[in-house]
Amino acid sequence: MTMTYFTSTLLMLIVILVAWAIFILREYERGVIFQLGRFWKVKGPGLIIVVPIIQQLVRVDLRIVVMDVPSQDVITRDNVSVKVNAVVYFRVVDPQKAIINVERYLDATSQLAQTTLRSVLGKHELDELLAERDKLNADIQSILDEQTDAWGIKVSNVEIKHVDLNESMIRAIARQAEAERSRRAKVIHAQGEYQAAEKLSDAASILAKQDQAINLRYMQTLTDIAGEKNSTIVFPLPVDLIRGLMPKGSVKDDEKPT
Repeated sequence: MTMTYFTSTLLMLIVILVAWAIFILREYERGVIFQLGRFWKVKGPGLIIVVPIIQQLVRVDLRIVVMDVPSQDVITRDNVSVKVNAVVYFRVVDPQKAIINVERYLDATSQLAQTTLRSVLGKHELDELLAERDKLNADIQSILDEQTDAWGIKVSNVEIKHVDLNESMIRAIARQAEAERSRRAKVIHAQGEYQAAEKLSDAASILAKQDQAINLRYMQTLTDIAGEKNSTIVFPLPVDLIRGLMPKGSVKDDEKPT
């Protein structure tokens, strides 16, 4: 009876030791192995065998982590209070550093992303925050990537998702946009008037040099008036027009109409 109990206990102990000694790591996982508390090596993927009690394995996921940065209260450089949230994409590239150099690298990266978001956006004005998101995303990503390099983490991308403004600021932006559109309309109208005046001045110069041209223009105007189906048309007849239509020498200077 005693022998049977001992054998079953030994078998159970062997099963437990084997369960502690064998690990199967997926393709996207790595195992950081510590031997008697000291770093030994990084293994995986596949079947990993460790010595129970003497060695310890810590799993590390190498896939890209999509981390949502909670909404942050940001005061811009022009003293506008806004709420901004973002999303950060990063992955572990050095499992040894991610386990040894920082405690809970996911929490550490999240806290660093929040403080960096407030710090970077606070240096810019509201107009830049709304219109230059690509530049701000690149600035935040560069700072995060530099600071997390010691943790074995690579920040691949940062995207600002929402910028929440209060109602008064939304109305102020709408008024500003309306004023800008009105200014542009006035500038375009003034440019049109200026160009029209230039063309009219050029046309007047050309007509002044050619007597026949002004006569043709006068006749064209009469034709346009006659096309309106008026019953009676009263218009002055310039003397120069009569002289231009008559043969040369048929009207003497002393016979000019007065």
